[in-house]
Amino acid sequence: MKALLPSSPFRAPGRLSLSALALAALLAGCSVGPLYHQPVTALPNDWKEQKAAEGWLPAAPADALDRGEWWKLFGDPTLDELASRVQVSNQNIAAAVANYANAQALVRGQRAGLFPQVSLNGSGRRSDTGSTSPSNAFSATLDATWAPDVWGRLRESVNSASANAQASEADLASARLSAIGNLATNYLSLREADVEIGLLDQTIEGYERAYTITSNRYKAAIAAQSDVLQAQSQLATARATRLSLVRNRATYEHAIAMLVGAVPADFSLPPAAWKQTVPGIPTGVPSTLLQRRPDIASAERSVASANSQIGIARSAYFPSFNLSAAVGGSASRVGDLFNASNSLWSLGLSAAQVLFDAGAISASVDAAKASYDASVARYRQTVLAAFQGVEDQLTAGATLAQQEGMYREASAAADKTEQILLNQYRSALVAYTDVVTAQVAALNARRTLVQVQLNRQLAAVSLIQALGGGWHAGWMEGGAQPGQPAALPASPASAARP
Repeated sequence: MKALLPSSPFRAPGRLSLSALALAALLAGCSVGPLYHQPVTALPNDWKEQKAAEGWLPAAPADALDRGEWWKLFGDPTLDELASRVQVSNQNIAAAVANYANAQALVRGQRAGLFPQVSLNGSGRRSDTGSTSPSNAFSATLDATWAPDVWGRLRESVNSASANAQASEADLASARLSAIGNLATNYLSLREADVEIGLLDQTIEGYERAYTITSNRYKAAIAAQSDVLQAQSQLATARATRLSLVRNRATYEHAIAMLVGAVPADFSLPPAAWKQTVPGIPTGVPSTLLQRRPDIASAERSVASANSQIGIARSAYFPSFNLSAAVGGSASRVGDLFNASNSLWSLGLSAAQVLFDAGAISASVDAAKASYDASVARYRQTVLAAFQGVEDQLTAGATLAQQEGMYREASAAADKTEQILLNQYRSALVAYTDVVTAQVAALNARRTLVQVQLNRQLAAVSLIQALGGGWHAGWMEGGAQPGQPAALPASPASAARP
């Protein structure tokens, strides 16, 4: 296409320029970018572990739904207070907030490109050649330039930036969910460590009594010295185990301090009762809750951004236009700048078209399409990983609930065995090695029971994170309806805007 040169600043624009302006205005509504079809992945209506799969749903990210204050399901006021602090002071969340603000600013910057740019220039000069008297020269010019978005390149840039901003918003939600999830995990682990330390304290008291008994029996020549040494070894081992638990508790406390934005030296959590509440999962929780997961929403927005990049690359096949206009004047006095006799103006249209680039534009389009395909694959993989995470935690929750009952029974039996054998040892009916074996088994059973109770709570936290938040708010407020057919992601080249 032949370029149109700007008209002379001293002549009115010709009919050719006016026609070109009209053509540019007519084409301003066109776009060569592909229509965006939200990539979808078939979602079963229910979960394998709930034994009720009934049909499929197209994925429709709904990360705007309220996730609720899910940590309150554990009924611990201290955890509630710490969660509030995390949302205010956690530095990962603060960084995500700043990234979101940056993404919003980039959207505004891209949107500004859709509008003309207007600038005002002025100058003043006084000169003296020596042969004539000094003279003044003043000038002022108002310039305007505009690149019409004829092929939709700028609009696609805005769409891409907007999608990236929405992905950044989802990343912010993901940072909040992750931070509070980590807080809950560390806090519950700390409270479980308090319980285990209490168990060790009770056990150490019992071992001290056993050590005293064996020592007295040895002094009375009733028991062998090996009984005393075994009791001593068992007591020392229990004390060392307690120190390990104290160290683990300190580690959890330091992690909580970091999450709430505090220096570990200035933060402490005194021992307190552990609320062993395990949130119950309602029967038939729909898989549509996954649509609130922020990582799924972020992946889908990345697909939208990649789709817009295809349109941006395609626009390079077509000519680019630029409109310019200027009005100004020059005079020896400032007051005369605005006189009609001293004014100048110009109006012009320019166009540029690539005639040969050895396939560079085509390669750019192909690269954009490949990036789109990759983003769709990442989206699908994110959804599949989400399903795996939920199914894993559903399995873990159901298994641990059954294990808790069994371990409770085993612990009660081990406690009775320990007491029976200790009484028999006092009556010289059994060797002390039998007592030691029973005591070790009883302690391990108690600790295992407590650890299973913790694992049930941690599995509930992981399930909540896998679902994108608590199940009450999102389930009751919205989500896709069952019975809709599944669909596949559309090809980026399947359609173009007229």
